[in-house]
Amino acid sequence: MPFRCSLVIVAACAILPLTQAEAQVAISSKFLPLALAEKAANMAIAACEHQGHAVTAVVVDTSGLIKLQAKGDHSTVHTPTPAFRKAYTVVTMGPIFHLDTSSAFAAAVAKNPSGAALSSLPDIAPAAGGVAVKLGNELIAALGISGSPGGDKDEPCARVGVASIQNDLASLTASKL
Repeated sequence: MPFRCSLVIVAACAILPLTQAEAQVAISSKFLPLALAEKAANMAIAACEHQGHAVTAVVVDTSGLIKLQAKGDHSTVHTPTPAFRKAYTVVTMGPIFHLDTSSAFAAAVAKNPSGAALSSLPDIAPAAGGVAVKLGNELIAALGISGSPGGDKDEPCARVGVASIQNDLASLTASKL
């Protein structure tokens, strides 16, 4: 019996230099502490609330698992899943394509002949609203936001959340992470 691959797998394998497992595993033992995940999520939610948007924030670790989900006041039932998918896209596809946001991934797949196949992978969201959390150049988590009327409004809030913890991350020693 001949080996058969689905179109999605073949398309992804043809353009991806790393395997899915390599893309989802931390390079070191560094991670985002829960207190900083909470701070980033709260700051992102507050930034969107200031603009009049009720959102949900989701932080995922480098394995793509949810570290924190914070549903902002008055955000709808539909916001947690897209927030997760945006953050998941950043941690799983960002290292492969050298991108730090889900909007950059969306732009990349829009230009790629295999973009539709990549976009159809489970939990991938080629939409703005996910931002990488890095310690130096190393990805340690991602923050996804959903609930504004458009990802172009979600992503600036996610950037505010990530920026709010950069000094805290810089002050932590490798032994504390």
